[in-house]
Amino acid sequence: MTERVALIIGAGDAIGSAIARKFAHRGLTVCAARRNGERLAPLVQALTAEGHRAHAFSCDARKEEAITELFAGIEADIGEIDVVVFNVGANVPMGILETDSRKFFKIWEMACFAGFLSGREAARYMAKRERGTIIFTGATASVRGAAGFAAFASAKHGLRALAQSMARELGPRNIHVAHVVIDAAVDTQWISDNLPESAALKLKDGIVAPDDLADNYVMLFDQPRNAWTFEIDIRPWIERW
Repeated sequence: MTERVALIIGAGDAIGSAIARKFAHRGLTVCAARRNGERLAPLVQALTAEGHRAHAFSCDARKEEAITELFAGIEADIGEIDVVVFNVGANVPMGILETDSRKFFKIWEMACFAGFLSGREAARYMAKRERGTIIFTGATASVRGAAGFAAFASAKHGLRALAQSMARELGPRNIHVAHVVIDAAVDTQWISDNLPESAALKLKDGIVAPDDLADNYVMLFDQPRNAWTFEIDIRPWIERW
């Protein structure tokens, strides 16, 4: 029997790995990809030890050939990809006067262009089967800009527009496209190192836990097609918005 596959592109140590674990627990074979696939070894080992099926891949999602090879290899050797999560991060704050064209392009390439490549390739396979789910990870910058975030917000706005356009085009073909706006800090190592108040926030549920965040991705995957959600925004109870 062909395995049902969840492909996580941008499977970092926090959010991406949490999403991978949740889909493994849901019963799907997990294919986790990031630029340095060797860093996924602990995740794959832990899931395998629990009896789940998991594979790690090195992939630069900005490269068209790398993405096409990733999808083709999984479809040929592992199983049909039922859900793709694009979770590549590129949150690099910098003032507009310090943002040169190279930096702007690099952030756009990671946060937007790579999403196009991943989403289009997912759609190519899912359209043939007329089923599937594609989920894009967004941020506060997806819906509003802020000082110091011109490049990131531009890229994230573009990714949201891509997701919205794909949802309208692919929905009638039984492909669910969704966009998750994370409108808050997430409990990651970077936040712990750079946000002194993060420990206190964590004690009162004032910061997003990766595992609780990841539950929303599985929820979107499980939605019946008579009640699909395109976009959800997630924040803790004390977050101002």
